Amino acid sequence: MKYATLGNTEIKIPPIAFGGNVFGWTADEKTSFELLDWLLDHGFNYMDTANVYSRWVDGNQGGESETIIGKWMKERGVRDQVTIATKVGMDVGQGHIDLSANHIREQIDLSLKRLQTDYVDVYFAHKYDENTESLETLATFDDLIHQGKVRCLGASNFPLARFRESESIATDQGLNRYEVFQPEYNLMRRNEFEDDLQQYCLEQNIGVTSYFTLASGFLTGKYDVEADASGRARESYVSQFFNDKGKRVLNALEQIAAHQNVSQAAVTLAWTIQQPGITAPIASATSLDQLKAFQEAVELNLSPAELESLRQASRVD
Repeated sequence: MKYATLGNTEIKIPPIAFGGNVFGWTADEKTSFELLDWLLDHGFNYMDTANVYSRWVDGNQGGESETIIGKWMKERGVRDQVTIATKVGMDVGQGHIDLSANHIREQIDLSLKRLQTDYVDVYFAHKYDENTESLETLATFDDLIHQGKVRCLGASNFPLARFRESESIATDQGLNRYEVFQPEYNLMRRNEFEDDLQQYCLEQNIGVTSYFTLASGFLTGKYDVEADASGRARESYVSQFFNDKGKRVLNALEQIAAHQNVSQAAVTLAWTIQQPGITAPIASATSLDQLKAFQEAVELNLSPAELESLRQASRVD
């Protein structure tokens, strides 16, 4: 399996990142450990988590995903074999988006404690904070790098204008910039990343680890009709895709999957991997069987005709 360098850093990551939002939510600790063992054994050693995962579950406070990853790394003794990305900024009790200096300093120490490590490889601003000056955020992040608590920085869910502004401020002030960007990107949601944002990341050699790659399971073909998603954990997200475009995309995926003798999830992942500027799409799983798609995807090279078929099927209506 070929690893890629994450932007302008020295960090090398596999072609698929694992989304740790399922840990402490749809995957309990035992299942999470099984998934993490398989991922590491098969070379998928980039784990993406956040301080807010999985606060939305009744009884959770946030940090459950980090806690599980930290316990697993400690018990297995594998911290030096794993690349960990976590995030700060979402509401973990303060009631609003927060990238202020005090909040970042508090949260990095809590994340490190839960992860049972003294550093994280990538530390993301989880969402743009309109009430905090970008310089304050960047200077605080820069200090964390100098302290050795963080290796490099990332930005998630930033509008292009704000992202450009932040990168410019970092350069002008001699601060470490965001080397990784994390947008939502999949066959059902292409327009927010493609074109200007995609081009900017390519020009600046910014690593891209896109999320919702499988559109919360919709692109795996697990939901034939909207009723199939009823009562599921991802119902509110996938319900928007039961339309003509969704049918076109699923039909194209089904045909290619049958021709290639792989799963639809593998075709979806392979399509994303082959898109310009994508370093590694993020995908999750809740069973070992679902992880087979990771192996299939990294070995699958979609033809120009297959790529065009998916491009046409996923066009904006």
